[in-house]
Amino acid sequence: MNLVLASTSTYRQELLRRLRLPFQTMRPEVDETPRHGEAPVELVERLAQAKALHVAAAMPEAWVIGSDQVAALNGETLGKPGTRERAIAQLAAMSGCSVRFHTAVCLARGDKVSTATDLTQVNFRKLEHEEIVRYVDTEQPLDCAGSFKSEGLGIALFDAIESHDPTALIGLPLIALSKLLRQAGFRLP
Repeated sequence: MNLVLASTSTYRQELLRRLRLPFQTMRPEVDETPRHGEAPVELVERLAQAKALHVAAAMPEAWVIGSDQVAALNGETLGKPGTRERAIAQLAAMSGCSVRFHTAVCLARGDKVSTATDLTQVNFRKLEHEEIVRYVDTEQPLDCAGSFKSEGLGIALFDAIESHDPTALIGLPLIALSKLLRQAGFRLP
């Protein structure tokens, strides 16, 4: 069966390789702007599905995986920082707080669409401004929701992580995806 990851994210590609299934990638052209009043979980589910369906329309014989992640602090969506200054500001705002990360995955082919969403809570320890700056300058997490890489040095920023799936925080919930793939007929492991 043909499998396509609707993403060019190196993080998601690395995660998907763990399942040892051959796949190709395609960039989905999807507007990721949140809608007015859209809750973080609604946003992430809509975007994961939109990415999968966009690529599935171009490749009707393939099973397409779409995924997205949103960080939420006190119900407010935090996007990818994009700049050093925004990354520092995001981490300063999250210092000493609990942040919820919603990660959605969608598997689509034709009119068959299945989705799953994982919730991860990250408890940040109280961070000093100097260590935030040092972290951002060292790891450059400008393309990461929440301004950190939990698979790297970012792990040193936390007191705890509460999750059902540790891969969800990196950007692709493999436990949920494995279930969707098995339901679609893929043989795992």
